Order: sequence, then structure tokens, then C-alpha cells
Amino acid sequence: MLRHKIILTVILVLLLAVAVYVGLRFFQKRSAEGTPKVTVSYTSEAYTFAGGEEQSLPNLSFSENLCVGEDNTGLGLSELTGKSSGALFNIEEKSIPFAHNLYKRVYPASITKLMTAILILQYGHLDEVVTIKKEDLDLEEGSQMAGFAVGDQVTLGNLLYAILIKSGNDAAMAAARHVGGSAELFVREMNDELKAIGATGSHFTNPTGLHDEDHYTTVYDIYLMLNAARQFDTFLDIIRFSSYDIPVTHKDGTAATIRLDSTDSYLTKAVAPPRNVKVLGGKTGTTSAAGHCLALLSQNAFGQLHISVLVGEPTAESLYNDMNMLLAATNS
Repeated sequence: MLRHKIILTVILVLLLAVAVYVGLRFFQKRSAEGTPKVTVSYTSEAYTFAGGEEQSLPNLSFSENLCVGEDNTGLGLSELTGKSSGALFNIEEKSIPFAHNLYKRVYPASITKLMTAILILQYGHLDEVVTIKKEDLDLEEGSQMAGFAVGDQVTLGNLLYAILIKSGNDAAMAAARHVGGSAELFVREMNDELKAIGATGSHFTNPTGLHDEDHYTTVYDIYLMLNAARQFDTFLDIIRFSSYDIPVTHKDGTAATIRLDSTDSYLTKAVAPPRNVKVLGGKTGTTSAAGHCLALLSQNAFGQLHISVLVGEPTAESLYNDMNMLLAATNS
């Protein structure tokens, strides 16, 4: 009798163990299947950068509102070939009517400053005064400069104007040092933010876009950067200016003004966009390795927003000719 009870007990224990094992496997499988595999670019989560106070990022939820498409597609724009890469993004319809080398690794030149601007707007206080240091000006010969001198005092907000309108590398270096604590820490955060917006084909080594073999992006990632930057009203306000005057206090205490002229030929009216297309602004870039580059935010005749990107163009003339082709296509 006792033997039968022992056997029965052992059988019940084994059955219970099997039931627990099966239940756990079922739960794990359902949990794995039920977990959505999505990439959330920005959230409303608070972040702290360079020992500063916490600030909330815009609640953009890009993963549900992105344009998606193939590497090469659409429109039959056979003229856009060779070393240049580009794409047209319809923001309203979340589509990519045209793409050529969408995911190919390219050099961004000063389009890099879109990400520099995003970090300044997220983590900086635009009314803070920044003093220009020698390290901000120690850049390669021929570098695009806004025109600051050592000891100049200027607000972070006005440095942002110099970055986006004049594409001043001196302004970008000073702002990066001020916001990040150092340019190196700022660049580290740039790469973190690139991942956050889904720009996984990019890696930056500086806040300016000056050439480095390890400083690269893709046309699609440039779209992600401009799409992120346009969420800030301050960014949209700045990029529309063809010129702007910023006040500066020199080292000796005297006041002065620095004139900023846009590097965008659409804004200066040196180049006219196609009929019924309104150029809202964007970011230019040029180096010998990157070629002539331009990322634009525009509006077509029907009020639809578009982002158009071109990189690697051999000349400024070809850049604007090809860009006009893309802009004209927004009304097709």
C-alpha cells in the first residue's frame, strides 16, 4: 500500500513538473510573438547632457510617420546618375517618389550641422553667452567661417543663426564646446542621437562636417535629420533667412555686428525654384570629397511638404539643376 502511494506521488510530481515546463514555454513564445518589433526614434523621455538640467525631447514618434522606399526608384530621372545620390520624400504621403543610391554611404559635408543644430536646440539655452576661444578657430585652411575672433562674446542662439545661415564652422565648434562641455563629448552625443532617430547608416567625428574618412551618412539618414530638425519652430524660423545680422561684443568690450549671408542660392535668389514650389530652407554642404550637397524642405502647389536631398554633385550648377528637377516633380 505504501509502495503504491509513493509511486502515485512520484507520478503526480512528474506531471506537475511537465505542466509547469510547458506553461513556461508557452508563455515565453506568446510573449516573444506579442512584442512589436519597432524602432521608436524620439520619445517624451527626459535626457541629461553634459551635466546640464533635464529637458524633454519632442514627442515625434517617427517610427509611425516615416517615408520608406527602395534604394533606387521612381520618376525616371535618368539624368541623376554617376557619383551623385539623391531622393525626394513626400512627407504628407509618407512616400519616396524618387531615390538614387538612397542607402549608399556618402560624405555629408556641412549638412552635418543639421544634427549639430538639433543638439543645440535640445540641450542648449539659447540666451546663454558664449565666449569664442582659440580652439574654436583652429580649423583647416579655407574652412567656412562666420567671422568670430578670440574673446568675442555671442549668445548661443546667435551662434545657431551663424551655423544654419552662414554654415560657420567657428560657430559650430564654439556651440559644441559650450553645450557639450567639449567638442569630443558633443560628437559622442551626436552619434547617440543619430541612432535615436534611426540614422544607423551614419557616424560623425566632428560638429562641422569637415572631411574625415570616418565621418559619413546616407541620403536616407539626411532625410531623417532634416525631418527631426523641422520639428523645432526655432529651426524653421532660422532657415528661411537669406541674410541676418547678429550682435557681438569684442574682447575689448566694443559692440559690433556680424553679417550672415545664406549659402543657399534659392534663398539669396541666385537660383529660382520651379513654378509653384516654395523653398522653406534647409542646409547646404560642400567639400572636395563630398561634392556639392543640399537638403531642402519645400512646399508644392497643393501645400504638401517635401524633403529633397542631393549629395555628391560635381558643381554648384549641376546641384541646382538636379534639385530643380526634384522640386518640379513635387507637383506631378
